[in-house]
Amino acid sequence: MTKVLHCRDLGFECEAVVRAASEDGILAQAAEHAQSVHNVGEITPDLAEAVREAIREE
Repeated sequence: MTKVLHCRDLGFECEAVVRAASEDGILAQAAEHAQSVHNVGEITPDLAEAVREAIREE
């Protein structure tokens, strides 16, 4: 089953959607997106936990 993360679920006004087979895949893609699109300098443990909580099964 595919995992999915909607950027807007993390409070950003962004329509990006990340899909991957694993939570690690989502985390890696989300970190890249956050840094390149939203200028997030550091992925803090709190942000990583928020991402984990927002991941859903598709």
